[in-house]
Amino acid sequence: MRSRYNQAPHLASTALNKTAVTFDDVIAAQARLAGHVEITPCLHSRTLSQITGAEVYLKFENLQFTSSFKERGALNKLFLMSQQQRDKGVIAVSAGNHAQGVAYHAQLLGVPAVIVMPRFSPMVKIERTRGFGAEVVLSGDTFDDAKIEAARLATSRALTMLHPYDDVDVIAGQGTIALEVLAQQPDIDCLCVAIGGGGLISGISVAARHLKPAIDIVGVQTDQFPSMYAAFKGVDMPSANATLAEGIAVKQPGDLTVQIVKRLVNDVVLVSEGDIEQAIVMLLEIEKSVVEGAGATGLAAMMRHRERFIGRKVGLILCGGNIDPMVLADIIERGMVRAGRLARIRVHTRDVPGELARAATLIGQAGANIEEVEHQRAFTTLPVQNAELEFVLQTRGPEHIDEVLRTLQAAGLYATTHPY
Repeated sequence: MRSRYNQAPHLASTALNKTAVTFDDVIAAQARLAGHVEITPCLHSRTLSQITGAEVYLKFENLQFTSSFKERGALNKLFLMSQQQRDKGVIAVSAGNHAQGVAYHAQLLGVPAVIVMPRFSPMVKIERTRGFGAEVVLSGDTFDDAKIEAARLATSRALTMLHPYDDVDVIAGQGTIALEVLAQQPDIDCLCVAIGGGGLISGISVAARHLKPAIDIVGVQTDQFPSMYAAFKGVDMPSANATLAEGIAVKQPGDLTVQIVKRLVNDVVLVSEGDIEQAIVMLLEIEKSVVEGAGATGLAAMMRHRERFIGRKVGLILCGGNIDPMVLADIIERGMVRAGRLARIRVHTRDVPGELARAATLIGQAGANIEEVEHQRAFTTLPVQNAELEFVLQTRGPEHIDEVLRTLQAAGLYATTHPY
């Protein structure tokens, strides 16, 4: 299928072997992408600003058609390929978002696409990539494992590799985000950007540093995959095998991106898995916006490193929204536990008729809703003829949990919160 893309004469590439990214490259990419990717909104968040002590502006890249910024770089690269390369086809390795960007725009351009993804990529990303007509190959447990298979297939099938981050044209495409952010919110003096391999922050840094030389650019990585942090700080740090932010689970950043980050980025910070979970829930509750783990790392950094951002005008890039619904459901439930909206309590009673009903009645009188209950006689250290009741309750917060416990205790029952 051929598209309107092929009808634009300015799309031909004249420099396919460049090894540096310039501001002019980003400007040229913006012209190529015009009308083909969304100019996403960048809006002030009054509530998050109050919570963080900074003025927070959210760039909603999760509103792109593929729910990720990645299609900017993918399409820019596809536009700059020769017709011979397009006819033979392309291959990409991705945890999901680059895969969708390549697959979607390759389909519109009529370019055959093969996508290699780690075996445990979110199913929503795998199915959407297949839905865009790409051949999906699942290989390895991590991005770096999948890279090995992608390199083998590229050689054996003469396919052009579309690198997800360590490529001049991809980086330039991602940099168009900074052009939009600073046009939409020119007073922003700090950008907080997720880092995996470094393509997004590299492109943003090239553009933003040119437009506002004094701007503060802060990269964020999960502490499970601190590869760019380690390179930036000059230390050795191991990577784990999994993270909620699978979109930035990269054990080895790009050679080109490391150079750009060291030259143009002010700082790189780490956040925990718990920080990311909390940020996902906050964005869902406050902004009514669904983001994946990588997309929430900027807000996670502002919560974890609050003093670093207080008083600043901060642009957060919500870089993706492709999260598995089952994972999101788990995160929401865990977030409710942390907020005291969901509680598990333990009650000791005599093992006689009516005691379970009495405890349930008292809980209801205290205004809590019972979600689950377990009545345990055998698996307990209590004396015989006693029982342990475990309730999972929907509550209004920590103070309400204390009120429920006091109500039970006032009726002569032993009651406490259950250790997790």
